[in-house]
Parts: sequence; C-alpha cells; structure tokens
Amino acid sequence: MGDELLKVTDLQVGFSTEGGLARVLDHVNFSIDTGEIVGLVGESGCGKTTLARSILGVLPKNSARIGSGEIRFQGRNLLAEDEATLATEVRGRQITFVPQDPFSSFNPVFTIGAQIEELMKWKSPAIEAGARVGRYSRTRRKEDRERVMELLRTVQLPDPAAILAKYPHEVSGGQRQRLMIAMALLPEPRLIIADEPTTALDVTIQAQILKLLRRLATDLGVSVLFTTHDLGTAYEICDRITVMYAGQEVESAPSDEFFAAPAHPYTVRLLQSLPSRDRGITGIPGSIPGLIAPPPGCRFHPRCDLATAECSATRPGITEVGANHLVRCYHPETTTEAAP
Repeated sequence: MGDELLKVTDLQVGFSTEGGLARVLDHVNFSIDTGEIVGLVGESGCGKTTLARSILGVLPKNSARIGSGEIRFQGRNLLAEDEATLATEVRGRQITFVPQDPFSSFNPVFTIGAQIEELMKWKSPAIEAGARVGRYSRTRRKEDRERVMELLRTVQLPDPAAILAKYPHEVSGGQRQRLMIAMALLPEPRLIIADEPTTALDVTIQAQILKLLRRLATDLGVSVLFTTHDLGTAYEICDRITVMYAGQEVESAPSDEFFAAPAHPYTVRLLQSLPSRDRGITGIPGSIPGLIAPPPGCRFHPRCDLATAECSATRPGITEVGANHLVRCYHPETTTEAAP
C-alpha cells in the first residue's frame, strides 16, 4: 500500500436528542492508506455511517456535536476547513460517495445523462479545485461527455449513449449501482466512501459489483472506505478490516489475519455468529448498549465473558498483537484461540 491518505484521531461525535446527548462516536481512531480498501464493519448502529458522514462533512448541523478529534486528509484537518472550501475542493471532488440504495439515488424526472452532465458541470476534473465555475462551454461539455462515455464502458455498461438517454426507472438495480460507481469516479477522487453499496442488490449482482469495485480501485489507485455489516462481503473485497462496536473501534487487522486470528472478544463472537455447517448459528448474548448513557470503559464489557474490573473502569489502549494488527482489549492474547 502507499502512504497514509486519511487519518482519524480521537474523533468524538454526539447527537442531541430528547433524552440527552447520544455519544455515537467515542474517541475513534482510524486510517486508510493510498490505494487501500478498508472495510468498516459492525452491527447496525455501531457508528459506521456517522464516521463516513463525518469524513464527508455532511453531519446534520442542528443536532450533531463534534466534541474532539481530527480528520486529516492528505495532511489537512477537514474539521478545521470552512464549508465553502469543503464543498468546492474536497467533497464530491477528492472524496466521493457511493450510496447504499441505487433505487433512490437518481431523480426520477430527469434522464441519467442530464444528471451526470450536471455533476460534470460542477465537479469535472477539468475544473481546477477552488476555481469559479462559469458558463458550461460547448467544448468542455463535449470533452466531459467523452470522458463519461469512456468511464461507463469501464464499469461494464453496454451502449453508454443509450444508457444516458434513459430515465432511472428504465435501467436495472445493478446498472444503477454501476452508474453510481462511475459518477463517484468521474471527478478523479483520491477516496471513495461506499456505504453498503451492495445491500439492495441480489447475490449475483453483488458479486459483480464487488469484483468491479476491486478492479477499479487496483487499476486507478483509488482508496475505498467500504462500510458494511456483511463480513462475507468484507472478506471478498477488503485489504484491511476495522471493527466498530457501539461507537468505539475495537480491532483493526489485515483481512487474512482478521479472519484467521481475531483478537477482540467481540470480533470472535461476531465471526462465530456466521452460519456454519459444523455449529449452526451462535448469537452474542445481551444487547447493544444505549448511547445516551453507555457503559464506561470498553462498551462491550457487559456482554463479554472475559471482562474484569479494569474493563469497566477505563477504555483499553491500543495493543499491537501482530503486524498491523491492532486491538483495544486488556486480554487480547487469550481470545485468539477462540477464533472459529
């Protein structure tokens, strides 16, 4: 992998609710290298989407509260940038987004071509970052259209001209998701955030989309933050996996080592919950804690068989249990034997 592209340090994010402040991200640390696909996995409500939206800078301003931390992208702290700079130089240009649901991502009353043309008018790589966008000249429109046609062929969409003339309801879900990937690639970004991009697709199309995204990331050198709750999907596409639980990152490891030798009790339980012919389905006892008054220390300790007094007193620091294998646990070595 290349140099470090994104580094999240000590990020704390809460949301104002009627019951109090929900501490959705609790001093999270996270990183992505250039050309790396990192999977962000965990149960629903663990903070995956909030972390992705924090990086994009699209948290709801009326309720979100950033308590501490930094999000450094290519060395610059995005939390210190003003909204205009983020909108013109970073979001939609250097960092792009592939949404979860391809069916609601397009406006149904405009053709696909008209919507992609609007994107290129404002985010075309032909426009220098921060430059004022003026009249959309015929020359640039032609150059942008040629680039769009080329990229649609790259994402394996047949007859791009016909696709651009259609309305969103006239193409399949798999084609729409390929279009979303193409639109994310059009501005020539350094990082793509893919928020569970295969959830709404059937298994066969999922495999095609994952293979395509893996190939494009390798060929173009683009980094990908891939959020998912599906460990099988993460296994197929990710170079490295970071696990989150109730707003805390608990383990990060290269994919092979992650599945072969998990070190955190939650990761072990999560892998054991996958269906198996040998043992069936094994659930995780207890329930996810509320985030308004979460348990102190390691938030998994009320459900952990190995928990001790120190687990509930202070959150564990980061321990390196292998090459690039990091875990937040007071008892990491005792849990590797429990891996399936």
